[in-house]
Amino acid sequence: MSQQRKRFSLAVIGPGILVAATGVGAGDLATATLTGAALGTAVLWAVIVGAALKYVLNEGLTRWQLATGTTLLEGAVQHLGRPARWVFMAYLIVWSYLVAMALMSACGVAAAAIFPIFEDVATSKIVFGILQSLLAAGLVLVGGYSLFEKVMSVCIGIMFLVAVVTAIMLRPDLGEIMQGLVVPRIPEINGGGLGWTIALLGGVGGTVTVLCYGYWIREEGRTQIDDLPACRLDLAVGYGVTAIFGLAMVVIGSQLGELDARGATLIVKVGDTLETEMGVLGPAVRWAFLIGAWGAVFSSLLGVWQSVPYLFTDFWHLLSGLEKPPSQSQSPVYRKYLAALALIPISGLFLFDFSSAMKINGIVGALFIPMLAIVLLILNGNATWVGHGNRNTPLTAVLLIATLVVFLIAGGFQIVNSISG
Repeated sequence: MSQQRKRFSLAVIGPGILVAATGVGAGDLATATLTGAALGTAVLWAVIVGAALKYVLNEGLTRWQLATGTTLLEGAVQHLGRPARWVFMAYLIVWSYLVAMALMSACGVAAAAIFPIFEDVATSKIVFGILQSLLAAGLVLVGGYSLFEKVMSVCIGIMFLVAVVTAIMLRPDLGEIMQGLVVPRIPEINGGGLGWTIALLGGVGGTVTVLCYGYWIREEGRTQIDDLPACRLDLAVGYGVTAIFGLAMVVIGSQLGELDARGATLIVKVGDTLETEMGVLGPAVRWAFLIGAWGAVFSSLLGVWQSVPYLFTDFWHLLSGLEKPPSQSQSPVYRKYLAALALIPISGLFLFDFSSAMKINGIVGALFIPMLAIVLLILNGNATWVGHGNRNTPLTAVLLIATLVVFLIAGGFQIVNSISG
């Protein structure tokens, strides 16, 4: 295999794909489907814009790391002062508990739909959620980064293929799809068109997990600024996959009409509706969709289990002053945080239903992307820190400001809807 082909292969299956697999979860699936059901394909453009803005954030994070040799967290702590580390540490711990609880719940509901063993849905959610949490932790501990990357590639392949094929089988109007992609407009449906569109813009990709890309490229051995073009291609592939998945879910929602369901339960509702709509192929399509949806939520859980301990380990070594090991995944701190992530949030399965967990998690996670945009504007805007050739261009600065504004508004909508709903 030539070096050029090898590089392209790594870009396709590398850290960018992990970003896509981790960033697309039950919340993103639900938002895209419900927006499609409410507004149709007229807002497909919002999926593209949302994915592009997340690309800008991750490209900036990568540029900082490759130019300085430090993670963005290290840069923030060094240049933004000691309070920044304590604020983010507290935020990370709260976010970890809430997102882990929500992901366990989502995986439990998705698995229960495929394996209806228990009569009580709540029991199924808890049992399957716990089992999948332990499975993900075991995969990370035993297989390391290599196995993690392979499992995630399979999951993203399943969810991508199923979503796209299902959307095609519903035979949407291609003219309407093209118009929704190239003509930005916001339909007014009972005055809620803007809210749904903003939710769709903000719901593409992950939040805190955006930071994890920097640790994945280290695992791949990308440490020099010369690796930036490969990372840009890698991220383009990852967010391209994210966008296509989001487009497919909007199309599916637009063809199924009003869906009276929320959160992970939407997976079951969509599967049931597909079975009704697809005639003789209905049962097969329903099962395929349920498996694809499970791939989406489990890959998100597995990605969080593998990547978020990197963040805590990074901060722990910054706070303690201890030297970092060559691979942070080999640190005892990493393994202890992984165990805590896989076990402690189990308590939330007994305390909150999925809808409540998603509301709380939405409030906590809503404003992270605007904070990240501000940090990138400050750090990458200083030529002394990143070098003149690596600082934000005027276009990048404009896009970061646009990201800040868009996600501030999306975060506001998320908080208002979470509180009022």
